Amino acid sequence: MNMNITILGNGDSMGTPRVYCECPVCAEARTSGANVRLRSSVWLETEGEAPLLVDCGPDWRTQMESLGVRQVRHGLLTHAHFDHIGGLAEWADACRWREETARLYGPAEVLAEVDERFPWLGSRLLATTNDDGMAYGDWRIRTWKVNHGKNGFSYAYRFDDAGRGVAWAYCPDSINLTEAQKAPLRGVSLLVLGTSYYHEPYPMETRSLYDVVEGLALVEELAVPSAVFTHLSHDIDVRRDYGLPAHVRLAHAGLVLTV
Repeated sequence: MNMNITILGNGDSMGTPRVYCECPVCAEARTSGANVRLRSSVWLETEGEAPLLVDCGPDWRTQMESLGVRQVRHGLLTHAHFDHIGGLAEWADACRWREETARLYGPAEVLAEVDERFPWLGSRLLATTNDDGMAYGDWRIRTWKVNHGKNGFSYAYRFDDAGRGVAWAYCPDSINLTEAQKAPLRGVSLLVLGTSYYHEPYPMETRSLYDVVEGLALVEELAVPSAVFTHLSHDIDVRRDYGLPAHVRLAHAGLVLTV
């Protein structure tokens, strides 16, 4: 079965505009709004299954309102940084008001960190480890640890429909992937990759994500036929033509991709 992937948020940890910033991109985001970016998250749908939320950041409520959704039954986590888990308390509270529970999937160490920070969530968001993979309709989901630079680690996800021989991957927070970490990205038809800046000028030891230039090199190396760059910082101005190749584009809220 096809999978529809809706981009709910395409921003970095601070979003755009940044409260403290008056750069041209943040200024534009406050006026015409083309550069407004919520924190990174995606919404997955496939026939016969309840939708699956990937990451639940502090913009969760706004994102659910944009979808017109009143219930979230399943979610995946990539890691336990605030921009990816900051909406969990709101989600759990929504479940409480609806007198229901939801299922939260993630690697064991990610779920353990969430439980340490939010020990009261477990009564409404039932934690289920997925280190050994999980099924979602006809799709098999695999997760693996990736380098997140100065921010430690994150996890990426690969989604395979073996019956159709298609796959795609979601890797929003990574940099300097090792050969072993790149291996699951090979052979996918779509890669959604985090690229914070266009060309990040800071020392490598201070960085946590690929930039667009590095992302393009990775896409070429992996021979990925289609790529979408997300987790964009306020360095990226969507009004600018970056000369991206035809098979690469920048994510925006509401973008729907079908695999």
